[in-house]
Amino acid sequence: VQLQASGGGLVRTGGSLRLSCAISGRTSSNYGMGWFRQAEGKEREFVADISWRSGSASYADSVKGRFTISRDSAKNTVHLQMNDLKPEDTAVYYCAAARLWSERKYDYWGQGTLVTVSS
Repeated sequence: VQLQASGGGLVRTGGSLRLSCAISGRTSSNYGMGWFRQAEGKEREFVADISWRSGSASYADSVKGRFTISRDSAKNTVHLQMNDLKPEDTAVYYCAAARLWSERKYDYWGQGTLVTVSS
């Protein structure tokens, strides 16, 4: 499985960005896709994930109501719509894939895309 993330950039507080992650290679019928982020000097943290089969999604408390994860089955792509961005959202964002949604074990990772939110 190969993952290619894109869409990062510089945005002002309150602005929006949409991240995309293109998926290629063999996957199971019920895999999960997730977004994680790592700010400078901090550990990587979970942001959101989604079941490819059902579309069921979960979010970190810090992004609930502001971020939306979605999938496009026709394009084999997962998106992260980020609204009302805050300086604390500044981080490198990584997409990841889990063979089984039920296990949420993320074994495959993309290269990361930088999101910078200016105050």
